[in-house]
Amino acid sequence: MSTTHTPRLRIWDLPTRLFHWLLAVSIIALVVTAKVGGNAMEWHLRLGHVVLALLLFRVVWGFTGGYWSRFSTFIPSPARLVRYLQGQGTAADKAGHNPLGALSVIAMLLILAGQVGTGLVSDDEIAFAGSLVRFVSGDTIAWATSWHKSWGQWLVYAMVGLHIAAIVGYSVFRREKLVPAMLHGDKPGLPQDLPASRDGWGAVLPAAFFAAACAVMAYWVWTRATSF
Repeated sequence: MSTTHTPRLRIWDLPTRLFHWLLAVSIIALVVTAKVGGNAMEWHLRLGHVVLALLLFRVVWGFTGGYWSRFSTFIPSPARLVRYLQGQGTAADKAGHNPLGALSVIAMLLILAGQVGTGLVSDDEIAFAGSLVRFVSGDTIAWATSWHKSWGQWLVYAMVGLHIAAIVGYSVFRREKLVPAMLHGDKPGLPQDLPASRDGWGAVLPAAFFAAACAVMAYWVWTRATSF
């Protein structure tokens, strides 16, 4: 009795996968702590610095990571985007982030960066003060606090909802399961002449170094709240 084996291609390297799931857990925890309020806001502040470290890492990894994690690979040109919207996408468009998915990823990173940035200079004058409030004017604090608590958080909700809807839509209507690839890193049914992402120790060791550096930078920002 013979069995068939569907060739798989490594798309998402381990550092990218860990970033994705750590960011997802952090966003959920940030929402929960914000809604609980009170003493939970201390954890909200800490988690904000965790997301800051993750975003810094993703920027670095966008230039040094696996093939399909690099910005140069998945950020679409206008011509590529138009071709995809016309139903003329290539195998490469289906391997990593497709052109529309890439735009949503960039939008998500920018929105999260905006939330982290405004959070660092926000002050609700009750239980929360960002690490960098003493470096900006009162008007900036007021604007940042208002944005962080209103438009900023709703944009995060909208992007998360769009992300989940896209995953469900691709699974139901196109029979493309996106979640498993972000768990084990591989996608089946792709041409084997497409480049595979570098993984293993060749990816983990530099990623660990970059992650540590980003964590130190985020911790340094954290210490601005208490240093004089």
